[in-house]
Amino acid sequence: MAPGAFPSTRLRTVVAVAGAALLVKRSLRRRIRSSPLWPMPALEEPVSGRPRTRGLRLRVAAHGTVAEGVVQLRLEGRELPRWEPGAHLDLVLPSGLVRQYSLCGDPEDTSAYTVAARLVEDGRGGSREVHEALRAGTEVEVRGPRNRFPLDSGAPAYVFVAGGIGITPILPMLRALDASPEAVEWRLVYCGRSRASMPFVEEVEKFGADRVSVVEGRPELDFLLGELAEGTAVYCCGPEGLARAVEERVPGVRLERFGYAGGVGSLPDDSSFEVELRRSARVLTVPAGSSVLAAVREELPDTLYSCEQGFCGTCRQRVLEGEVDHRDELLTDQEREDSMLICVSRARGERIVLDL
Repeated sequence: MAPGAFPSTRLRTVVAVAGAALLVKRSLRRRIRSSPLWPMPALEEPVSGRPRTRGLRLRVAAHGTVAEGVVQLRLEGRELPRWEPGAHLDLVLPSGLVRQYSLCGDPEDTSAYTVAARLVEDGRGGSREVHEALRAGTEVEVRGPRNRFPLDSGAPAYVFVAGGIGITPILPMLRALDASPEAVEWRLVYCGRSRASMPFVEEVEKFGADRVSVVEGRPELDFLLGELAEGTAVYCCGPEGLARAVEERVPGVRLERFGYAGGVGSLPDDSSFEVELRRSARVLTVPAGSSVLAAVREELPDTLYSCEQGFCGTCRQRVLEGEVDHRDELLTDQEREDSMLICVSRARGERIVLDL
């Protein structure tokens, strides 16, 4: 090797690397100027698309029919987080859709979670995927458990109203009260289209006819609810019509609905407003009867979303300015101070600004 050959080679390498780095830097600057959303969000910790709780990979150990149009899944894992009656899971389906299902198994069983899902024929595909794509041996991701429908253990008496698949969060509550060392007064009104369509009906009937009323068709709520003793805690889970009817009769009822009750365009004060997307320098109009998510996806089609009902949190975005009319079932008071779920929530005034 000639003297000085190695240093010359090393110098050429250093110069080449420095030149490549300069070209990359210039390329990045041009790319950022042309697309304000690329390559990274402006948030110190991005919000959209981040699960609120760490996901678990579980195996479908059993998949069976428990009523007409209803399947039950047993999802097995190891040392699973404990839960309380009323809790639910976010189930991340193979397609990427996220759906929420109430836990209806044994809270003390840390080896598995049990959920049940009704097939919604005219739905958006999530329930059909649960019915047809998930089989024993399939691995799925779950998030949670979370509980926004907890059982108040201090009430002197309880009345439960369940409609069809709405029995799932209530069933663990009944088991817990029945197993309580103290005598607890409770009764259940369980209604459904037909007996064959009502999951777990035989199990709930074992609690006794003095406690359980099974109704096929529309229940006579005025008669079944009757005069409630002072302090009685009333819980209802079922379709919107049933939930609204119970709420009219019992203003303090604790509700778990199948879907978002308000919904876009459902309130008389719904009106159009503007949304400014600060980072992309765009101003959008959200019409009455539409959603922020729909307007944003017209401009930014890659914006993440899933449930479109204010449950899963996938579409959560940071709010920089403006007052939000929060209509979700998920965010805490602290989270609502600077973020919103754009699938259901709206502006309370004429304009909001999002970090998008």
